[in-house]
Amino acid sequence: MVKESHGSGRQSMEKKELINLLRYFNLHDPSSLLVPEQIEGRMHFRIFEQRALEIWLENGSEVIPMRKTAEGFFEADVNSKNECQDMLVCFKDESGYVDRRHYAYAFKPVVENELLEYQTRDLFNAYEFLGARSKEVNGVRGINFTVYAPSARCVSVMGNFNHWSKTSNPMFPFGRSGIWALFIPDISEGEVYKFGIRGAHGEILEKSDPYAFQTELRPRTGSVVAFGKFEWNDRKWLRDRALDNQEEKPISIYEVHLGSWLRKDQSMYESYLSIEEKLIPYLEENGFTHVEFMPVMEHPLDDSWGYQITSYFAPTSRFGNPDGLKHLINAFHTRNIGVILDWVPAHFPKDSHSLGGFDGTQLYEYEDPRKREQPDWGTIVFDYSRPHVRNFLISNASYWIKEFHCDGLRIDAVSSMLYLDYSRSEGQWTPNIYGGRENLEAIAFLKDLNNHIRSTLPGVIMIAEESTAWGGITKEVKYGGLGFHMKWNMGWMHDTLDYFSRDPVHRKYHQNKITFSFWYCFSEKYVLPLSHDEVVYGKGSILQKMPGDRWQKFANVRLLYAYMYAFPGKKLLFMGDEIGVNQEWNFATGLMNNVEPDSLMTGLKTLLDDLNNFYRKTSFLGHSDFASETFQWIDNSDSENSVISFMRRESGSNQTIIFIFNFTPVVRTNYRIGVPESGYWKETINSDSQYYGGSGVGNLGGKEAEDIVSHGFRQSLPLTLPPLGALFLIKDGK
Repeated sequence: MVKESHGSGRQSMEKKELINLLRYFNLHDPSSLLVPEQIEGRMHFRIFEQRALEIWLENGSEVIPMRKTAEGFFEADVNSKNECQDMLVCFKDESGYVDRRHYAYAFKPVVENELLEYQTRDLFNAYEFLGARSKEVNGVRGINFTVYAPSARCVSVMGNFNHWSKTSNPMFPFGRSGIWALFIPDISEGEVYKFGIRGAHGEILEKSDPYAFQTELRPRTGSVVAFGKFEWNDRKWLRDRALDNQEEKPISIYEVHLGSWLRKDQSMYESYLSIEEKLIPYLEENGFTHVEFMPVMEHPLDDSWGYQITSYFAPTSRFGNPDGLKHLINAFHTRNIGVILDWVPAHFPKDSHSLGGFDGTQLYEYEDPRKREQPDWGTIVFDYSRPHVRNFLISNASYWIKEFHCDGLRIDAVSSMLYLDYSRSEGQWTPNIYGGRENLEAIAFLKDLNNHIRSTLPGVIMIAEESTAWGGITKEVKYGGLGFHMKWNMGWMHDTLDYFSRDPVHRKYHQNKITFSFWYCFSEKYVLPLSHDEVVYGKGSILQKMPGDRWQKFANVRLLYAYMYAFPGKKLLFMGDEIGVNQEWNFATGLMNNVEPDSLMTGLKTLLDDLNNFYRKTSFLGHSDFASETFQWIDNSDSENSVISFMRRESGSNQTIIFIFNFTPVVRTNYRIGVPESGYWKETINSDSQYYGGSGVGNLGGKEAEDIVSHGFRQSLPLTLPPLGALFLIKDGK
C-alpha cells in the first residue's frame, strides 16, 4: 500500500502534530503518517518505534539506514517506484537484538464488503470476517486483525510481537462503518494480543477480541491467534441428525460441569482428552443419548460455573485448546452420543477486558441504566435492538454448531430476557413502547435466532430455560411462537421435588403436587430437568432431599427417576445424581474421583441404566413425548393410598405401557388396576428389585388380567405394589 504525494511533503509543524498524536495514542488514521509515500519518484518511509535504537531497511541486498527525526520516529527515502511489500524493516534495540520483518503499513488490510455494512444488515456468519484471521497479502503471510469499534478515536493491536505497545500498530478506520483493520505480516498462530482503544471520551482501554477463537488461561485475559486444524470424522452422524426429527426421538441428557466431573484437586483441571477417555464410556454404560456441558466458553471466574462469559467464541483454555474440545465432541458422535452446549445470550460480566463499554460507549449493552444491568447476577444485558449485537450473538450460536458440531444449544435465563421488569422493583424498569413489560427487542432476537437455526441447520435443537407461563415458547415463529424446539419444565421440577421431599405419611394431602403437571405437560415441548440448580446453595443433593433413613432415601430416588422416565417429556439429570451422591455439588471438588459407590449407589445407577435403555428401545415413548393423544390416566384420585397410575399408548398400534407408582413405604397387596386388554402383563421394570437395592417385593414377573371391571376397563390386574416403588407393565405378546 502506497500513498501518492505531489508536493514536497507535509509541513514540519503538521508532521510534528501527527507524531505527537501517535506518540500519545490519539492518532485516528495511521495512513496520514505511516503509509509509505511516493514523492517525486522516491519511496518515503516513516516508522514510529519508541523502543528502537536504530532502524534500517533491507531491499534485497541493499541496506538503507533510516534517520531519526524525532523521538521514536525514523524516516528514509528509497530510490524505487515499485510497491514496497518486499521491503524488510530491521529494528535494533538497546540490548543489540535485531528484529527483521515486513512493514505492516506497506500492506492494505483485508476488509470484506459485508463488514462495511456490519452495523446495518444481518451478518450471521460474522465470525468468518472479524477477529484475527490468517491471510496472505501480496505473497506475504500474516494475521489480518479486524474489530468493530465505531465510537473509538483510535484503535491499535498490541501483543508480544510489539512489546504490548499501543502506539506501534495503530489500525486503519474504514469510513463510517465502525470497522478497524490492520494486516500484520510475519506473525502466526499462537500470538497473544489485545486491542488498545482510545474511547469516545478519551479513556484508554485494553480489550480482548470479541471474536477471538482462543484465549489465555485465566487469570490472564489476552486473546490468542488460533486457526484450528482438526479433521472431523462424524459425517454420518451429522447427516443422520439432519434427516431425523429430533423431537420424536428419545432424548435423555446427562448434564456435566467439565471442571468438576473428573477434577482431582482445586489446583488443576483435567484435559479434554482425559475427560473423553472416562466420560464417554461412562455415558455409554448408562445409556444416555446426550451430554450437556455447562458453558464451555471462556470465563474468568470459576465460581460463575461458566455463566459469565467474556470470550464468546473461545472454548475455555482450562482444559486445553479449541481442537481438544472438537476432539471430545467428535468422539461423542462416533459413539452415537449427542452434545448440547449451554449458551448465555442474556447477560455478560463487567470485567474491564470484556464487552462492557467496549469503545467508550455502551456498544453491546443498553444505554438506559434501567435496562442495562441484571440485578440478580451483577452483570450487563445485551441491547438486542442493535444489528451488530444480533449479528454477534446469532453468529456465535451458528459458530458453535458449525465449527464445533454441537447438536443443540440450551439457552440460559430466557425469562430474564423476555421481561423488562425481571427481578426489578417498581421504578427500576422502563416499559416498552406499548406500556407493557415485555422486552420486544429480545423477543424479536429470539425469533430471528431460532428461525436462522431451523432454516440453516436442520436437526439442531434449541432448548429454552424459561420458568414463567409465557405462551408459545416451543411453537414455530410462523405460528406465533418464539421458535424453540423444547423448553425446560420448571413447574414439573419444582412440584415433583416438593412432593418427594415430604414425609410419605403426609403425601396424601399433596396429591395435586404430583398430578398437576400432567394437565399442562403437552402445552409445550418439555424437557424434565433435574439440573445443577437443584443441588446447590444449601438445597442438598437429590438424595439429601428425600425423607426417611438411608434405605428409604434411595428407594425414593429410584421412585423419582422411574416417575421421570414414565412422564411425557425428554429427560435431564445432573452428574452425580445417577449414583445418589450424599452432598450437594461443589464446582471446586471433583466428582468421580471422590466417590466410592456402595451397593445402594450401584443399585440406583443400575436402575437408571435400565430406565435409559427401556426409554431408548421403547421407541414410541420418545416419539410420543409431545403427543397428548398417547397419554391416558387410569387413576389419579387415590390420594388416600398415595398411588397414581396411567398408560402411554403408541398411536396406530396396540402397544401399551402401564405405569403404577406407590409413593408410600407400605406394601399394597391385591391392589387392582384396570387395563385395556386381557392377557399376561409383564413386569418390565420394578424399582424395588433387589438388583437395584430394593426389597424385592413384586409380582413374580407379571400378572394375568382378570375379567373384573376396574377404572372403566373390563379387565384388571390384582397387583402387589412394592414400598416406595414403581412398576412398568407391558402386554406380553406371547
